[in-house]
Amino acid sequence: MSTLYVTPHPGEIEGAFSTIGGTFITPVSDLKQKLSKIKAYIFDWDGVFNNGSKVGNEGSSFAEPDAMGLNMLKLDYWLRNGKLPHTFIVTGEENKSAQFLAKREHMNAAFYRCKFKVRALERICKENNLQPDEIAFFFDDILDVELARSVGASFQINRNANPLFNQYLEDNKSCDYRTGHQGGNGGVREACELIIGLTGSLPQAIETRIEFTGDYTRYLNDRDHIETVCEPVE
Repeated sequence: MSTLYVTPHPGEIEGAFSTIGGTFITPVSDLKQKLSKIKAYIFDWDGVFNNGSKVGNEGSSFAEPDAMGLNMLKLDYWLRNGKLPHTFIVTGEENKSAQFLAKREHMNAAFYRCKFKVRALERICKENNLQPDEIAFFFDDILDVELARSVGASFQINRNANPLFNQYLEDNKSCDYRTGHQGGNGGVREACELIIGLTGSLPQAIETRIEFTGDYTRYLNDRDHIETVCEPVE
């Protein structure tokens, strides 16, 4: 029996994400247009995949629902384009958990010790034949703003403790969407589902993932051929 894939229209998507606290700084129709060009995703780490808490030099963790969001983002892109998007972690610290996730999910690279993150963007574009407007960025804080301004689309993972910084980003149009959920509490998952909703078909991606054979097997084969680079960019 065939499965009917029903994808909500942008107005329904805007309503659903606004209901959970998401803020569309760029109108949803314009954001959809921006996302149509995206070929790669960059993720900050601290405050994005977690709440930024650390224990000494042991680094910070990640949550599996966010990792599933990343996996579904890549799967949906593969279903639409027949190839994987480029995916990267760019972070200021060397973090074993970040490198573990990048390798497990076969991301292209985890770049660390990157205090001025635009340098990582320059390398990513040069080595992967990408333009900045073909890249989306997930971020949370002040050190990320220059990169957020430099790419095609950007998603701020919310933190309720910095309302004035949030307002600054809105006033200066320095990001396109702020999540309703915070780092470590589903913020990445929320942004990934929004992107899928505006560019592809989450129901189709879910059914493909559940099936675990056919297209999903082919997706895994393509994904698992990616060797993850873990290097400093200083």
